[in-house]
Amino acid sequence: MRTLPVFETLHLDVDGGSGIATLSLNRPESRNALNVRMCHELTAACEALEADEAVRVIVLRARGVAFCAGADLKERQGMSPAEMVARRVDGFTAYAALEAMSKPLIAAVHGAAFGSGCEIAAACDFVLASTQAVFRYPEVGWGTVGATQRLPRIVGRRMAKELLFTGRAVDAQEALRLGLVNHVYDPDEFDAAIAGTAEAIAAANPLTVQLTKQSIDQGLDTTREGAMAVELLAIQRNLRHSDWRKAISGFGAKGANDAAS
Repeated sequence: MRTLPVFETLHLDVDGGSGIATLSLNRPESRNALNVRMCHELTAACEALEADEAVRVIVLRARGVAFCAGADLKERQGMSPAEMVARRVDGFTAYAALEAMSKPLIAAVHGAAFGSGCEIAAACDFVLASTQAVFRYPEVGWGTVGATQRLPRIVGRRMAKELLFTGRAVDAQEALRLGLVNHVYDPDEFDAAIAGTAEAIAAANPLTVQLTKQSIDQGLDTTREGAMAVELLAIQRNLRHSDWRKAISGFGAKGANDAAS
């Protein structure tokens, strides 16, 4: 039987049959505000999930009424500038650990996702949202700098500046239009939509999914020519290690409208 890590600020559940892991932010009494302990545990959870061969896809959720109401400001009271920098580094390390996962990572956002909550969601591969989700970047209003790198890569330079300078709230439908989220669901449809998406990804060849993720992420950080080289290397590895022949052999049974590259 698998022994899962036990955390203070997170809850981890792995369905070995489906390959779907659910990682939940678990500080509902604090609206899942991000503290140092949660930063460290997010990093540790990513390491554990990366090493677990049974895990094919991860859903990042939250318990309570909010996804994540931002950084734990109570924890920051009395900190020196050096301590504040160290605390921000802990947060950056957690976001980077989420972003670096080789396995697909879906953020399922309900309620408030403010500040650090937006960063956590942005570090995932894509976001599914409830109609009750609200996004807000309050960093400038708190007299600090943050969210300046992932946000403009998602919504563009001008919109990122507006959202950061004003700190205004963005509801789920606007978040969908801006590209902050991929889909929006009514609360009574939310769980089923998350499960359906995760199951569809988990049913695919895990190596192929991971190589596709890697090709997108690495390709966007290089030239068009470099990106093609990244994809070609991924194709070669996939051909060596995946069951692509079996998939092709079943092509005719799927229907005449199927297409292949």
